[in-house]
Amino acid sequence: MDWGMKNRLSQLIKEDGKCFFMPIDHGYFQGPTTGLEKPGETIKPIIEYCDALFCTRGVLRSCIEAVGSKPIILRVSGGTSMVGKDLADEALTTSIEEIIRLNASAVGISVFIGSAYEKQTLNNLAQLVNQCENYGIPVMAVTAVGKEIEKREARYLALCCRIAAELGARVVKTYWCDKDFDKVVKGCPVPVVIAGGPKCETEKQVFEFVYDGMQKGAIGVNLGRNVWQSPHPVAMAKALRAIIHEDADIKEAQDIFNETKNKKSKSK
Repeated sequence: MDWGMKNRLSQLIKEDGKCFFMPIDHGYFQGPTTGLEKPGETIKPIIEYCDALFCTRGVLRSCIEAVGSKPIILRVSGGTSMVGKDLADEALTTSIEEIIRLNASAVGISVFIGSAYEKQTLNNLAQLVNQCENYGIPVMAVTAVGKEIEKREARYLALCCRIAAELGARVVKTYWCDKDFDKVVKGCPVPVVIAGGPKCETEKQVFEFVYDGMQKGAIGVNLGRNVWQSPHPVAMAKALRAIIHEDADIKEAQDIFNETKNKKSKSK
């Protein structure tokens, strides 16, 4: 691995080999998502607990401070919306010149395996890897399933992750599944990070799937809605960081959450 690639990955994945990515890219297909109407304000109280931000170039330029920023994973695929015909019909939206200009530490792109646009989105990934490898920029492949939630099972996720890695992704983001997630990770020759997925009903549910995924080989999470849509986002971020970087278990994470939440309530 050349110096530039190794340096950028080290900005994202910390010395303990773990990572906590904070995605705020939802607006590229959802518009003003609840909690992200003002992304810059949303992340202010929680950014210190994450290792990198995952966002689009528009939000980066308009909402994120350039001085002292966390490392940026730049969302570079899109072209569809929630009201469109098919979320999988994505294209590359950002040039390599723009990626370099914005000093991104990595880029992220979705692939929709099993959809009508499988070949198109895998070709997007391959083209992006071809361009980014020339400049030492890591590519994170996002194994997306659109609205087809039932596809979030181990055999499908393992297929997606392996194909993304085979095409050159340096990191793969995928969904956690409650059965055989370890097989998903073991079948992928590059690091796997867990996607947040739909917002959970309770904070404990979040702690449970993150802890389980980490125990089964994931190096961290790319998790947004279950943090910044929480009534207690700072407590959530702090507890998740403890699971990821401090080897906290579910009970310890819950205790950190409760303590942080109670402290904030008393300070009001």
